[in-house]
Amino acid sequence: MAIQSIRLFGDPVLRTPAAPVVDFDKELRKLVKDLTDTMMDAPGAGLAAPQIGVGLRVFTYYVDDRLGHLINPDLDLSADLDEEGEEGCLSFPGLSYPTPRAVRAVAKGVDMHGEPVTLEGTDLMARCFQHETDHLDGILFIDRMDPKQRKLAMKAIREAEWSGLSAPVIRMSPHATGGRAL
Repeated sequence: MAIQSIRLFGDPVLRTPAAPVVDFDKELRKLVKDLTDTMMDAPGAGLAAPQIGVGLRVFTYYVDDRLGHLINPDLDLSADLDEEGEEGCLSFPGLSYPTPRAVRAVAKGVDMHGEPVTLEGTDLMARCFQHETDHLDGILFIDRMDPKQRKLAMKAIREAEWSGLSAPVIRMSPHATGGRAL
């Protein structure tokens, strides 16, 4: 098992568009295995290479007992949206919010051997394909939220134990106050 650390919100790699895969070699197969092992251990429905610090267009998924991966994905999305679907992310531990996504998605790309792959999904699978492909473009699910939800999410992120923001420092007065606030 090759479980990797998952990068959290605030890490610049999550905002950097990933490069297309051009070498279909042993290192790529190891990356797919590392992504799969890390996703399953988390556990998650999907994991993109930038989430483990690798700037390549690769993601894995595990939805409805379907386990797989896709490299250099391109999406065709339906026009109908699921406005209320809850979405979370392994890079935002413990947080989930309604995030609008297309109800149906067709994902085209290749597998780790360079063979063409076409995947079709609805509901959670379609949401997963869109979420992971967004990661490859440097887009996060909070970017897809309506402004009200995004504001709530950003507040929760700032308050989250894992947040990179420093907790406020509580300063104690050097003067005896007898328990009274000043």
